[in-house]
Amino acid sequence: MDFSNYADTYDRGIAGKVSQKFYNLLVREVELTPGCAVLDVGCGTGTVLKMLADICPISGYGIDAEQNMIAAAKQQCPQIDFSVGRCDKTPFDDHSFDVVIACMAYHHFDNKEGFAIEAARLLKPGGVLYIADPRFPWLIRKTLNGVVRLFRIVGQFFSPQEIGARFSSAGFTGAGTAFDGYAQVVKLKKSAAPKEKS
Repeated sequence: MDFSNYADTYDRGIAGKVSQKFYNLLVREVELTPGCAVLDVGCGTGTVLKMLADICPISGYGIDAEQNMIAAAKQQCPQIDFSVGRCDKTPFDDHSFDVVIACMAYHHFDNKEGFAIEAARLLKPGGVLYIADPRFPWLIRKTLNGVVRLFRIVGQFFSPQEIGARFSSAGFTGAGTAFDGYAQVVKLKKSAAPKEKS
């Protein structure tokens, strides 16, 4: 989906208002320490990073595929480093971040497997990935996924168990899930030590 035309009005429009529940739940769940490095993948207008920076002094970074979203984010949060980038290929060094978040973005990612690998590369050992995405009952989730496939729309929704399974091969383990109505936050922890080769 192309969000480039909505950057200036996203936060004030219906999408931004619906997303606020996800923002609030994620901000409640994320564990931060002063100075920790946080990357928001699919950061949009930078709202979540701004909320996090307001409660804890972080080193914040955001990437988004849409140039207009990044422009809006830079205007809203000049103290945070924003750049255009893909979920599966970022410009950052290995083990650069304590926390990686994806808020109302994961279901849009066109290469979810690539994102899992990239998140594992970017996080420090023991770092945490938070995915905030819509929560739907099984039947609605399966119906929506069928519709987006039929119309060849990039988008797919998962249960917390399905998300955990998709990240396990990249070295993540489930570390809890939080819910608030139609919002869910899945917490995944990167292994503190590299896997031994057999």
